[in-house]
Amino acid sequence: MKKYILSFFTIGLVCASCNDFEDINNNPFAVDSNKAEPEYLLNNSILGAQQDPNIAERVFVLYWKTASRQHLTTGIAGGTYDDSWTSEYWKYASDWLNNANAAIQLANEKKSIGQGKPYYDNIIQVSRIWRAYLMSEFSDNFGPQPIQAFQGTNPTFNSEKEVYYFILEELKDAAAKMDTNQGAPSNANAYDMVYGFNWAQWVKYANSMRMRIAMRIAEVDPSKAKTEFEAAANSNKFIATSADNFTVAEKPGWDALTGVMSREWNSQILSGTLNNLYVGLGGVSSTDQLPAAQHTAVKASDYIGIKYDQQFTTMTNDPSAGYWLDGLPNKIDPRAYKTFYIPGDLTSPVYSLYPTYTNQATTNHGDLTFTDNSTITVNTVNTWNAYTIGNWGVKGQRNGLRNVVGCMPALGKQYRESKNSRIFFASWETYFLLAEAALKGWSVPMSDEAAYNKGIQESFVYNGVSQFYGQYITSTDYNRDGTSVSYGHITEPGVSHTMKYKDPVTGNLVSVDIKYPVNTIYKNGSVKNDKLTKIITQKYIANMPWLPLESWSDQRRLGLPFFENPAIETPLVNLPNLTSGNYMTNSIQNFPQRLRYPSTFRNTDQPGYDKAVQLLGGADAVLTPLWWAKH
Repeated sequence: MKKYILSFFTIGLVCASCNDFEDINNNPFAVDSNKAEPEYLLNNSILGAQQDPNIAERVFVLYWKTASRQHLTTGIAGGTYDDSWTSEYWKYASDWLNNANAAIQLANEKKSIGQGKPYYDNIIQVSRIWRAYLMSEFSDNFGPQPIQAFQGTNPTFNSEKEVYYFILEELKDAAAKMDTNQGAPSNANAYDMVYGFNWAQWVKYANSMRMRIAMRIAEVDPSKAKTEFEAAANSNKFIATSADNFTVAEKPGWDALTGVMSREWNSQILSGTLNNLYVGLGGVSSTDQLPAAQHTAVKASDYIGIKYDQQFTTMTNDPSAGYWLDGLPNKIDPRAYKTFYIPGDLTSPVYSLYPTYTNQATTNHGDLTFTDNSTITVNTVNTWNAYTIGNWGVKGQRNGLRNVVGCMPALGKQYRESKNSRIFFASWETYFLLAEAALKGWSVPMSDEAAYNKGIQESFVYNGVSQFYGQYITSTDYNRDGTSVSYGHITEPGVSHTMKYKDPVTGNLVSVDIKYPVNTIYKNGSVKNDKLTKIITQKYIANMPWLPLESWSDQRRLGLPFFENPAIETPLVNLPNLTSGNYMTNSIQNFPQRLRYPSTFRNTDQPGYDKAVQLLGGADAVLTPLWWAKH
């Protein structure tokens, strides 16, 4: 790691004069400390971590969104990785951490020589809070890291437990030392693109982050997690409303503020995982959500679609495997149509002609080929389908629908056009954390049910579907995974439920028992509708699409929500545990657990690499669980 990590004290060796912030923004280490200000370096760290399109495409989209099953891509979810992507991320992340630490050191140095300003102490605390986030992001991806890597010494790697303990202490101490009555520096909004140096808001973020990190370690270190969580929650200074959210405004172009999901070649098609959570959840009918012109496309509640088992994989525990819905679901979570567009619905406010070929549902219908080589053309306008990741083998070759942009629901334009605000922490996450804590019996300001419902409400407001909230939170309808919304409704679904499908040859409707999936990672598959499953299901949906790393972390930590196994019509060589004999059984060995350390680290610091792997407690591999995720 030392290849990329610079001490602030090296600045003097490479300093060059700069006239203003823009020069520092280009090279934070080529500065004259007499002219520099710590807020410049802090701002540069926050700016860089927005992830310009070069790194966002690889990390935010292809690593995090793929691992968290937010879209239809196999990639790392199939056990693969790309060392060049990881090396780039390592370099970027080191730069962000360097800048955050340099802000702290510059403020302290200027204070020591009598050049301090009244707000410097608060800048130090803000930089520590932000650095704590960056360290959590690093360890949530890789595992062990050096706590003192940015203190002017050769880095010695620390265990994940030591890292998370350090993060918790930093958040606690920085929040306690913040003087919320202190005036802000001039041009505050220019140098703090998050809160404009509203110190009280940074304290709220620190406490919400402390709750997040405490919950991260709750399964392996419950006593420490409880103590830290309760202290942060009972401060009553946390992200509680959308006005408190940690967000950064995007802008079009190609720089660090360009939207993290903006690359047009990544269409980000709806995943089977998310669709199985959406369909049926909340009891709100599609006809109540959509214009009258689309009502004829809405299917009966007991209809699953046309059975195309020659073109769609069945070697997975996806409860929808083998069926294609030739219309719209009868009931669906109201956030689904707000987040993803319906194929062919060119008048929808979220429909994206970005890229321009997303109108393929109306211009280029897909073909399906049968084993006798006969072919049919399928009209995908006003249909709603999501497919399982993995290897579809010959069936995939017969399928002209899968991965065809415009013929499947895909991410709405509000997330693609770089005109939104990226969310790092939202009020709904605070409430779902409080709900989980209360469910554990921890002492927090709200009951689990009240916090759960408030989290849903905050998400509904954000997505513009508040009119359905009252109906939604009382619904006892099950989604395709066997989970309902109503917090008090913990009745388990049956083993299966009766549905009808259409025979593609005769056109006749046939009854079939569709089994609810058995999540063998969580409580050995004994429950599908307990309270924790509800909380994490709602948290997962609310975090779509801004917080994929959190969704991946929850799944690694708890095995929730249910992730179907990737299809293995042909074996996936990077998931050797998954075979034709066990594909109906979930295992943590079937899902990615971390990023491998990059070769740049291994090649430049072999002792550091060896120490990191030793602390990891397993091979430097995608499937090696992190400390807090070992079930």
